[in-house]
This record gives sequence, structure tokens and C-alpha cells, in this order.
Amino acid sequence: MPVLTDGTVFEQHGPRNGPTIVLVHGLGLRRDLWQGQLPALTQRYHVIVYDLYGHGDSGDPAEEPSLSVFSHQLLRVLDACDVRQAAVVGFSLGGMIARRFAQDHPERISAMAILHSPHRRSSEAQAAIAARVEQARQEGAAATVSAALERWFTQSFREAYPDVIQRVRQWVLANDIPIYHCNYSVLADGVEEILAPNPSICTPTLVMTADEDYGNSPEMARAISAEVRGAETVILTGLRHMALVEDPDSTTRPLLSFFERHLRASGHDGVSRRPGPLSE
Repeated sequence: MPVLTDGTVFEQHGPRNGPTIVLVHGLGLRRDLWQGQLPALTQRYHVIVYDLYGHGDSGDPAEEPSLSVFSHQLLRVLDACDVRQAAVVGFSLGGMIARRFAQDHPERISAMAILHSPHRRSSEAQAAIAARVEQARQEGAAATVSAALERWFTQSFREAYPDVIQRVRQWVLANDIPIYHCNYSVLADGVEEILAPNPSICTPTLVMTADEDYGNSPEMARAISAEVRGAETVILTGLRHMALVEDPDSTTRPLLSFFERHLRASGHDGVSRRPGPLSE
């Protein structure tokens, strides 16, 4: 398993001669989040997945976590893989990192997909997430994970796939208390620095969320799209925050369509499949 000198663990999949796509997971999760998307994407594209600092198998950051620190981590991954330019798909916190990266290194990003990621929150919503950060500071991920799983998955899915819910719970609980709340603070407080980018982002962009993702609402997705020239918006129905796990096709198909229009692909067409969610 490749490891950078800063402790970042990453993997490469698919044809190395195809366009590159980097998948960036969200808070408390790990690179395995993308199991439902990899089979289709890797039929046509070179795909890189990695664990953010303080997540999964990667080490903690050498400095206080911030969007800029995570943006630089992504740059180091691209350099290590000898990739000059890549499309970036970011989920939740990963979507914030993608936007920061597009502002920091516009010459290194060929396209961007922002999945279930926040725009400016209401004062009530900001107070609620700040309270969760404080809970995490005092008690770790265990204090917030159960409520998070209810927000992330529909009730019918939680009842039908308890093994998947348990696996995601384990990912979150594996986060160490000293770093988890610091990473959580980036999700809570980092939005303001990526709003209304100046100069504006001109990268081909897809913004996606679900109608039951109340923390990353359709209104937020449309607000993000409005700040990126020519951005496309997709709103999934009947799904919540973890649509990419609950119904992999719902996320994979729009991604494939977007990349087929904006990346020069090689090989044969990828066909999304719907396996048992997060299969071993």
C-alpha cells in the first residue's frame, strides 16, 4: 500500500493512460467509501483514492487541519502519482476540499464534482454543527455517530442493511479523539472561505445532493452552482447524505455522464452496477 512521506495512504486503480479522477471522502470516513463507484469509473479512467489526514490509514496532519492543509495533501497525492491534471470528486468535506483546491491550483484540476457538500448555513444550523464539534471534542466520535447515521441513511436502508450501517459506524468510531474534533471544525467553519470565489472558478463542475440531505440541501447545491460558471446541478430523490452508498447507481450514473462530456476517456464504456452496498 503506497504511503507518502507525510503519512498519506493512497491507491491507484484503472488504466494509467486514461484521464485521472481523484475521489475525496468526507469527515470521519475513509477511501473505502467509494466501493460503489470504483467498478464503473475504473473501466475508463485512472482513479486515485486516498485517506485524508487523521482518517483511515493516513497519519495525522503536521499542523492544525484546515481546507488549505487538505488542499495541499491532494496536491502531494497528484505529484506522487505523476499526474499533472485530474478531475476531483469530493463528498461533503471532500467537496469543500475540491473547491479549495480549484481556487489554489486551477491549473491542476480538469473537472470537479461536488457531492452533498455545504454552502453557508443558517444561524441555527451553524449553532447545531458547532455543538456537535464540542461534543466530539469532549467525547470523540461516539458522541455524534448514531445521530449522524440517522441523518445519512434513510430508515428503510438502515433496517435492510444493518451490516453496512455497522461498517460505517466503525469507520467513524476509528477516528482518534484528539484529531477528530479538529477535522470536524474544518467542516463546521471552513465554508466561509470558499464562498463567492474571486477569481471565479471556471472548471467544468457538477454539484449533486439529495432532497432528504437536510444538512447539505438542494438550496445549498444550487447556491454552490450559482458561484461556478456553467455548473450543472443534480438533485437525487428519496435519498439522504450517503446516497453514494445507499444507492451507488444514483451517484455513479450522473458522474459517468458528466465525465464522458468533459474528459477524454479511453477504453470501453463503464456500466454502473448495484452490488450489495459496501461489499467486502
